[in-house]
Order: sequence, then C-alpha cells, then structure tokens
Amino acid sequence: MAVATNEAESEIGSAFRSRDFRLYQSARLFVILGAEAQSVAVAWQVYQITHSALDLGYTGLALFLPGLFFMLAAGHVADRYDRRKIILICYTVQFVCTAMLLWFALHGIQQIWPIYTVLVGIGLGRAFSGPASSAMVPSLVPKDHFVNAITWGATIYQIANMAGPAVGGLLFTLPLVGSMAKMNGAAIVYTFTLMMLGLFIVLVSMIRTRVEKTEKKAFSLNTMLAGMRYVWETKLLLGSISLDLFAVMLGGAVALLPIYATEILHAGPQGLGLLRAMPSVGALVVSLTMVWRPIKHHAGKVMLGCVGVFGAATVVFGLSTTMWISLIALVLVGASDMVSVVIRSSVLQLATPPEMRGRVSAVNWLFIGASNEFGEFESGLTAHWWGAVRAVVIGGIGSLIVTGAASVLFPALRRADQLTAESLRSADLELSVAEPE
Repeated sequence: MAVATNEAESEIGSAFRSRDFRLYQSARLFVILGAEAQSVAVAWQVYQITHSALDLGYTGLALFLPGLFFMLAAGHVADRYDRRKIILICYTVQFVCTAMLLWFALHGIQQIWPIYTVLVGIGLGRAFSGPASSAMVPSLVPKDHFVNAITWGATIYQIANMAGPAVGGLLFTLPLVGSMAKMNGAAIVYTFTLMMLGLFIVLVSMIRTRVEKTEKKAFSLNTMLAGMRYVWETKLLLGSISLDLFAVMLGGAVALLPIYATEILHAGPQGLGLLRAMPSVGALVVSLTMVWRPIKHHAGKVMLGCVGVFGAATVVFGLSTTMWISLIALVLVGASDMVSVVIRSSVLQLATPPEMRGRVSAVNWLFIGASNEFGEFESGLTAHWWGAVRAVVIGGIGSLIVTGAASVLFPALRRADQLTAESLRSADLELSVAEPE
C-alpha cells in the first residue's frame, strides 16, 4: 500500500520534477495575479469615467484587436524563433504599458482614449506571447508528464485568477497614510502589477528550454495559414476550439460585472473583486480534483456536458439579484469551464506536431481572444441594446444552443475518449474513414 501511495503522489506532482516547469509556473502565478488585479482597476476606472456598458465592452475590444490582425504572424514567429526570448520581449512591452496606466492614474486622467490606446499595446504583447508560451510548455516537461503539466498549469492559473481580482478590489480601497495618501486606488493596483511583471521577467529569463525542431521557412501567407489549415482538417481540434469560442463568447458575463456590482447587487469595488474571483474558486476546486483524479475516459462527452452546465449557470447568474446566488452561479461557471480548458489544451498539444505548435497555438489563441476579449465587447454591446440582465441571460441560452449544435456537427469530439495522442488520433481517424460511406 505504501508503494502504491508513493507512486500516486509522484504522479500527482510529476510535472514539478522539471526545474524549468517550476520556474515558469511560478512566473505565471505572479504575472496573472498582477494582470487580474489590473483588470479590476481598468474596468472600475473606465466605468467611473463613462458610466457606460458599451465603453466597458470597448476595453475587451482594444485587447482583442491586435490578436485579430497579428496572431497568425505571431504563430509563425513562435515556430521560427526562440520562444523564451519572444515571451521576455512581449512582457517588457506590457511592463511599459502598465507604467503608462500608472501615470494616467496618478494624473487623474478623465479621457478614455489614452486608456484604450495602452490596452491595444497590452493586447499586442499578448498576441505574440500567447502562442510562444503555449508552444513552449511541452518542452518544459517529459512527454509522459504533459497532461499533468497542463492540469497543474490550469490550476496555477486559477489560483492567480481567483486571488488577482480580490487583491485588486482590496488594493483599490486600501487606506493610505503619509506620502502614499496622494495615490488613488487604481495607481496602487498598477504599482502592484508592475512588481508582478518584474518578477515574471526575472524568472522566465532563468529558464533553459530544450531546442525543438522549428519552422525555418521565410514568412509567407502560406506558412502563416498552415496552422489554420491543420485545425480545419483535424475535426477534433476544430470542434473543441470552436465550441469554446462560441459558448464562452456568448456566455461571458465578466465584462458586465461592474454593472452588476454597482447597480444590481450594490456591492461596490470589493464586491466586484469577489464576483470576479468566484469563477476561479470553482475552477480551482475542479482543477485540484482533476490532478488527483484525471479524466480517464469519455473526454469529449465530458467536455460537451460541462459546456452545457456553463451556459445554464450563466442564465442563473443573469437572473439573480441576490449576492450569494450570484456567487454560487459564478462558481459553477468557473468549475464547468475548467474541465473544458484542460481537455481543449490537452487535445491542442497532443494532436499537433512540435514544429506546428506555434501556429496551431496561434489559431487557438485567436479563438480564445475572440471568446474572451471580443466576448467582452459583445457583452457590452448587447447590454447597451437590451440591458445587462437580458444580455447575460440570452448569452447563456446561446451557449446551450451552441453545445447542442457542436455535439451534432463534430462527432469526432463526441468520440474522444482518453487524453493520449494515440486515442485522440484514433477518434479523428475513425471519423475520416467513416465519412465516405
């Protein structure tokens, strides 16, 4: 029994045997903590200046647009050049952008366009760092530890994603004395984010990754579109990515949380931080559970079922006017989305050759950006048209419809069983053979 227990414990933390993985995940913990705290400050600052749901939606659009225009080029860059150096350059750009947000906050800027301009710069950094970061992860751990690494990476993301908004809300209302009393809440948060970005840059600079086979062809439309073609031809990938795109884009209510915190739940900035943290609470519980009890079978059906739960919980949140019901609904939103994230991330890397991971990851990041940042714009726009409650409820219903459609349109996703390269290729191959008949 002792031997079996030790083997189980070893398997649970197997990814952390790798030094580079430990460094990278520590860096991610810090930088996501800072980014999530910053998102609370930006959302609150924008809403206090404009009191407009549409302007809140534009913050997501500003972050998304650079990815829309540059993501395919970013994927080729990730396959051609040193991924670690790409990440360091991109986060240095984000450091400069956050310093500008700090300057705006200290000078009490009352115009919104400078904030949007800086968010575009942050979005540009994310557009190039996203594919490089995703494609670098498999080189940090042995192949047998990859799914464990994905699960732990998602767990660490959710820890930071849960704590970040709460930290942002607390720092925003932190009472200061002496010379610090002149700083407002947004300035305090941006200072904290700068510290986290600095720690990230230091830790990532210490990583020593293995050199993998990368793309050596010159830039061309054909090489940049190779990742898009690969995703289109691999129906399992197409199904998992597109399901996440439409379900989260329609069901995302995060952009409207300042409105719920202010006008519906009357909870203030600390309440906003708590609301922002709740999806990560649910996601963290689920991710820790999946570390102990990983998905063994029926991965595709599990993913479809959890996206359905995501849509239903979004509807409940949209209709709620009670704080504790809203918090529980957001916990369920995060818990169900976490399962989808782990399955989709595992499928993405296991079903993609190493030399294509940058460009395929770029397609994935483009879809994720559409579902998150562009989803925030969609939520702000529909809230401007219909009101916040109707926008969230209709979006949740749309997520349920998308889930049903995906189960019909992508049978390869339904057939996905074990999260191994062999099993996933088999699910897609069986479908390809059956289609001509």
